[in-house]
Amino acid sequence: MDGACDSRIGWLPGHVVTDLFASAVVVDHDRPLADRMRPANLDEFFGQRHLLEDGKPLLLAIEQGRAHSMVFWGPPGTGKTTLARMIAATTDSHFIALSAVMAGVKDIRAAVAEAEQHRQMSNRSTVLFLDEVHRFNKSQQDAFLPYVEDGTLTFIGATTENPSFELNNALLSRARVYVLKTLQTDELVDILQRALRDTERGFSGEYSISAESIKLIAMAADGDARRSLNLLELAADLADDGQISDETVKEVASGNRRRFDKQGEYFYDQISALHKSIRGTDPDAALYWLMRMLDGGCDPLYIARRLIRVASEDIGNADPRSLQMTLNAWEAMERLGSPEGELAIAHAVVYLACAPKSNAVYTATKAAMQDARELGSLEVPMHLRNAPTKLMKDLGYGEQYRYAHNEEDAHASGETYFPEDMSPVKYYHPVPRGLEIRIREKLEEIERRNQKSSTEK
Repeated sequence: MDGACDSRIGWLPGHVVTDLFASAVVVDHDRPLADRMRPANLDEFFGQRHLLEDGKPLLLAIEQGRAHSMVFWGPPGTGKTTLARMIAATTDSHFIALSAVMAGVKDIRAAVAEAEQHRQMSNRSTVLFLDEVHRFNKSQQDAFLPYVEDGTLTFIGATTENPSFELNNALLSRARVYVLKTLQTDELVDILQRALRDTERGFSGEYSISAESIKLIAMAADGDARRSLNLLELAADLADDGQISDETVKEVASGNRRRFDKQGEYFYDQISALHKSIRGTDPDAALYWLMRMLDGGCDPLYIARRLIRVASEDIGNADPRSLQMTLNAWEAMERLGSPEGELAIAHAVVYLACAPKSNAVYTATKAAMQDARELGSLEVPMHLRNAPTKLMKDLGYGEQYRYAHNEEDAHASGETYFPEDMSPVKYYHPVPRGLEIRIREKLEEIERRNQKSSTEK
């Protein structure tokens, strides 16, 4: 096989790689193209260069036939199942594949019994591949841990969700996590071209298609190899006399094609990118992430609510108009809907990104909350208590309270407002940006007056 293509990680010079599935001589052409074109060896595998370079643990496991328990974490169509099959083949292990969507504890017990039978009869180890492992609850995940411990099973899980949140610590401690990355467009183009010319499993040159259309399919697949082959197969089904026209490909590739899991890792990664772009005063990047989320189907009202958080957490009193801007954008979205409301949200995103930044109030609230929790229920000073009844007045409630509006500049210099058993603490430190410059100057002046008042007493 030609190793000149730089984007093909499968071609590793100096490595002799045999066909891992040579026993499967007959190819069933009724099977989907994506299944027929599943890589049979590293020569045919695309992507994941960071895992399959010389000396990397995953490559060594495949080359040396030494399997260990692992979890593949990555988007759909990046090769998780294929790598599991390769590992089983190179280690001459019995391979059992389960999907957590359909399987339960009963299926795990059956797999364990099957693995024990193979170990006793042929002394072969078993690789248990569990797809969508994050869908198993804690008790289901715990069910196969003893058999991983005693060597009955080598566990390989696949997930599109963050294992840190979805998998038990006990399972994570026994398996190495490998992060698989989205395939690049040029890698998907290579996969499509191989399918078009493959004489055994692909189309054997039966179809002609322009380079522009191949690239369009690759872009529409959005990093998913399986999706790219499914789109190619659909276009081939609609071809006229072996000619896959550009118009056919445009029709097949049309529609929403972006990955966006409204409850998953990818969703929270994107909202984090939007928030941090605004915090970093980059309106262009902020607009990009906003459009990515809207294009992926995110509820605009969710974004509007998050912008309110951004306005308070990252801008605060440096520009109090930011909070009103986000509230207006939220109201516009509720009243007008799309696309007018979305433009108002974009308006707010750009304003927030360009506004002066201050997290002084956010930091102050966290520090004050920590003291409130740690110092217990300190008494309210008597002069700060309300005295609505005669008894309360007789007990001294409200005595010696100084009404600020009756003082010079509406400030009672030297007055204290913290509990008597607590030393005054400075939580709020205005930053030298935006309106907080003026706020800082005012608070510094008040501090000078308080200090002067205390020295005069």
